[in-house]
Amino acid sequence: MGTQGTARRGALARRERALAALAGRQHGVLSRRQILALGLGPRTIRRRVEAGRFHALHREVYALGRSDVDQPGEWMAAVLACGDEALLSHRSAAALWGLIKWSTPEVTALQGRKRPGVVVHECGIHRDEQTAIDGIPVTTVARTLLDVAEVGDEQTLARAFEEADRLGLLEIGALEEVYARGRGRRGLKPLRRLMDDARPPRTESPLEDRVVRLCEKYGLPTPDTNVHVLGREVDAFWPDQKLMVEADSFEFHGHRAAFERDRARDAEMQAAGYTVIRLTHRRLTREPAKVAAQLRHLLQRGRAAP
Repeated sequence: MGTQGTARRGALARRERALAALAGRQHGVLSRRQILALGLGPRTIRRRVEAGRFHALHREVYALGRSDVDQPGEWMAAVLACGDEALLSHRSAAALWGLIKWSTPEVTALQGRKRPGVVVHECGIHRDEQTAIDGIPVTTVARTLLDVAEVGDEQTLARAFEEADRLGLLEIGALEEVYARGRGRRGLKPLRRLMDDARPPRTESPLEDRVVRLCEKYGLPTPDTNVHVLGREVDAFWPDQKLMVEADSFEFHGHRAAFERDRARDAEMQAAGYTVIRLTHRRLTREPAKVAAQLRHLLQRGRAAP
């Protein structure tokens, strides 16, 4: 009898450790199905709710040992409440990725179960559009941007898109695949505009040629092109004013290493007394007069090179 009691106590201890470990991986929350799978019965669950050891967050979703959870816990609880294969999505997914700020849980599920305090979108999601962050099932960045385009205004979408670009999370292939699979969705048009704006046209002439043409059009001094300054080739250079123009290398494909390397070299040039500005094909195309005015101002105040 003593041996059986010891074995039973050991089994109970292992079950409690497994329960705590699972809750730890899920930001302090558990679903009823998970609790039952670990060996607790319905009556035990009810008693623990009454005793304050389980705190109901949604129907059949509980916080372990405390009544409040942090934002990731709220998101995880919302996903668990919406059933198998549910994912955090739309603006909540964008917030989890760090693209925007948003607190109300939004979840995409195969069955649109209504849950108080949760916005549920009923839809299937392709396997390539599913991932997880810190254990929370979530849509990929590409799918998230399309979903945000559906429910948010264009300013919110643009902010999320630009932040994804800044963080190096944009992938052109994934965006194109999501776009192709989203046939008929109303978010496609605003997303396509951002995608096209972010990608420099393949047929554009080299930036240094466009800068020269801009200078000719607006009566600015013609720069030297493709010259070496301090061991570095620059696209356009005015030696008397120590002013140089470079193409922006952090393009739509997200070459983060090149982006960081170019900024470090810019800092070295500026420390040596040079002024470095970066131009994109988009700026030269859409606002040439503004670019010319900025160049004129920099040339007029430029210092003569020693």
